[in-house]
Amino acid sequence: MSELTLDTVLDGIAAVFLVVGGLMSLAAGLGLVRFPDLHSRMHAATKPQVLGLLMLVLAASIMWRSWAWVAIALLAWGLMILTAPVSAHVVGRAGYRTKHMRTDLLTHDELASTVDRLSRQRGVRREVTDD
Repeated sequence: MSELTLDTVLDGIAAVFLVVGGLMSLAAGLGLVRFPDLHSRMHAATKPQVLGLLMLVLAASIMWRSWAWVAIALLAWGLMILTAPVSAHVVGRAGYRTKHMRTDLLTHDELASTVDRLSRQRGVRREVTDD
């Protein structure tokens, strides 16, 4: 029977992280294809993708066994953490303003009254036509 060395254990942990990260990324991709509207797709693209990337960079750091690679991997994940919420907000805002959403899936549109009030004050037309 073979000995259980530290390298073997670390390789096993890295393999588990790789599989979990890949499954999380797959879930994000399937959500983009399967969900019906912009906001659902945006949620599917950001939430599991951030955790999936964390699992993948942790696996890479464990496999490379170097503190320099750990720093690079955490930097990559940190940039993802900073950019994912901002990009999701911008996409959601653009989708709301251009009415690329399904209002039948909303339980209550809390932003509509504020947007309508501000649009009337500024004299801006809120409706978007498909010309």
